[in-house]
Amino acid sequence: MLSDLVLKYIPLFLAIILHEVAHGYMALWMGDDTAQKKGRLSLNPVSHIDLFGTILLPLMLWIANAGVILGWAKPVPIDFRKLKNKTKGVVWVAAAGILMNIWLALISALILLLVPFIPNAYWQMIFNIFFLNMIVYNIVIALFNALPIPPLDGSKILFGWINKPWAVSYLNSGKAGLAAVVIVIFILPEIGNAFGQDWNLFRYYIIGATRFLTSLLV
Repeated sequence: MLSDLVLKYIPLFLAIILHEVAHGYMALWMGDDTAQKKGRLSLNPVSHIDLFGTILLPLMLWIANAGVILGWAKPVPIDFRKLKNKTKGVVWVAAAGILMNIWLALISALILLLVPFIPNAYWQMIFNIFFLNMIVYNIVIALFNALPIPPLDGSKILFGWINKPWAVSYLNSGKAGLAAVVIVIFILPEIGNAFGQDWNLFRYYIIGATRFLTSLLV
């Protein structure tokens, strides 16, 4: 249990917490200090825990044997009206989390190159597993958040700069977007199984792309 906590869940928590902190720092750099005032630029995990995204979703994916475990932290509060350049600001603030995960994956891959120089074989194994999980989790979180489904970052990157009623309505449909995510991850595969079909589109996208990108780094 302790090894699972250290080698699996700490990399996951780091990936999702630093993702959110990156949003907050990018917003601060672009003129919005809301996250800073709310204490959300902290690395304290308690400040970022989201009941569904940080606890229930990873647990449900583990129980459902979905083949991948992911989650998200409580979104940092952003007041887009305070951004110096709202059009560019929305896109950059949304992209910051994904860029953070990509950066963490790259840094972890570089650290893996140094692991063979550790003289102790046991610690070599520990660091290999930890930083391999860091690579995988950060790629998974980046891919997941890149989906153009509100409230995920991909929707803001693609449509956040468009000042049209349909774009605003789409970006504000976060609850419907989360419902769509739950349907695709949990319900659609079960319907497919009932018909003897594999309709786990989420697994194909996440696992397939993660394996490909991980192979480039490891």
